[in-house]
Amino acid sequence: VQLQASGGGLVQAGGSLRLSCAASGIAFSTYGISWFRQAPGKEREFVAYINRSGSGTYYADSVKGRFTISRHNANNTVYLQMNSLELGDTAVYYCAAGRSAYGSRNRAAYDYWGQGTQVTVSS
Repeated sequence: VQLQASGGGLVQAGGSLRLSCAASGIAFSTYGISWFRQAPGKEREFVAYINRSGSGTYYADSVKGRFTISRHNANNTVYLQMNSLELGDTAVYYCAAGRSAYGSRNRAAYDYWGQGTQVTVSS
């Protein structure tokens, strides 16, 4: 099983990035997928969730209206479109797959994790 996160980079405040999470080795369409992030010295925190079909999404208040999560089950990929990026969005972003996650913010609800991709927002 592998979750490969990519798309991170350095961007100025107000800019945009799109992260991707490509899965292999799992029945992708049977898993809910979330993005979490971890800034230096801070706990890993929930960012966004999408259900198995893509019909339901859920966001942390801090990113609501700026980030959009989507998925393409035919390609086993989940995306996180990040717009209007702020300095506080700087973190390593991780994707996670959970068969019974149902939008949970609890890391223990997830079965598999990607390796993370660094997002750095500069002023």
